[in-house]
Amino acid sequence: MQLGVVGLGRMGANISRRLMRAGHSTVVWDANPAAVQGVGKDGATEAKDLADLVAKLSGKPKAVWVMLPHGKITEDTVNALAGMMAPGDIVIDGGNTYYKDYVRRAKALAGKGIRYLDVGTSGGVWGLERGYCLMIGGDTDAVNHLDPIFAALAPGLGTIERTVGREGHDKRAEQGYIHAGPAGAGHFVKMIHNGIEYGMMQAMAEGFDILKNRASPTLPEGERFDLNMADIAEVWRRGSVVTSWLLDLTAAAMAKDGALSSFSGTVEDSGEGRWTVEAAIEEAVPADVLAAALFVRFRSRQDHTFAEKVLSAMRFGFGGHVEAPKTP
Repeated sequence: MQLGVVGLGRMGANISRRLMRAGHSTVVWDANPAAVQGVGKDGATEAKDLADLVAKLSGKPKAVWVMLPHGKITEDTVNALAGMMAPGDIVIDGGNTYYKDYVRRAKALAGKGIRYLDVGTSGGVWGLERGYCLMIGGDTDAVNHLDPIFAALAPGLGTIERTVGREGHDKRAEQGYIHAGPAGAGHFVKMIHNGIEYGMMQAMAEGFDILKNRASPTLPEGERFDLNMADIAEVWRRGSVVTSWLLDLTAAAMAKDGALSSFSGTVEDSGEGRWTVEAAIEEAVPADVLAAALFVRFRSRQDHTFAEKVLSAMRFGFGGHVEAPKTP
C-alpha cells in the first residue's frame, strides 16, 4: 500500500522507514527539507509541500498519516489536508493530541466525507526495530482498509508468550494493535497508557532514590549501605517481578553513569498525564498514584532529587526526550 507521512521527527521518519521495510511505499513531507531528504534516501518519495504530497498519492482512497506535536500545528495541518483530499480519503493522526480534539475533528471532517482516524502510537525512538503499539479510533471500514499498514507497523507476536484464554478474542491485539472504538477512543486509550507510564516511572524512580540515600550520614552508621545503582538495576532485570522495558532503559543509563550526572532532574510532561487526571476527575475515579506522579514532575522544575534524574534518564531512553535548559 501507499501512505503519505507528514512530520518526520523522532517517530514520523521511522514510521515511514518501517513501512518501506515491509514493502509499502510512502510519500513524505516535513517543514525541514533535510528531514525529507533523509527519508528520501531510504526510498520514500519526497514532496515539496502538502499539496504536492497529496498529488503524488495514487489510487483511492488516499491516506495521509500526520505525526506532529499536539496543538495549532496539527490543527492547521489536518484542516489543510481536508481541503485537498476527496470524499472517502483518510487522514490519520498519530500525535499525542487531546482525545476530545479528535472527536471534534472527526465530526468536522465527516461533513466533507473525509474519514479521520486517531492512532495512539507507543514505541518512541525504538519503533523502527521493535515496532509500534497502536491504539486506533475511528471508522471501521477505514481501519480495515488500512490493516496492512497497521500490521506492518505493529511489533507482532515476537517472543512474548501467548495469553491463555484469548481464544475468540480479536487477534490483532496480540499482534500489537487494536481498533479501540469510534473517533477519539484510540487516543483516549493511549492517554491512559501514558498516565500509567507516569506512575510506573515514578515508583521506580522513588525506589532508586531510597536506595541511593541509604548511605546518608544522618542514618546510624551500622545501617548505612553504599549501594551500586547500576548493579541493582541490572540484577532486577534478571527474573525479578519488576522486570520491564523501563527498567532496561534505567539499567542502560546507569551502566554509563551510576550517578546520572548528565541529567539535571528537570522532568517535563507532554500533556497526557494532565489529561488522564482530568478524565479521572470527570469520571470520579480515584487516581492517587497517577495524580501524584504528575505533581512530582511539576515539583521537579523547582528542585531536584535523584528520583527526577532517573525519570529523565528513562524519558530520554524511550523517547529521546531532552530536558529543557535550566532557567537562571
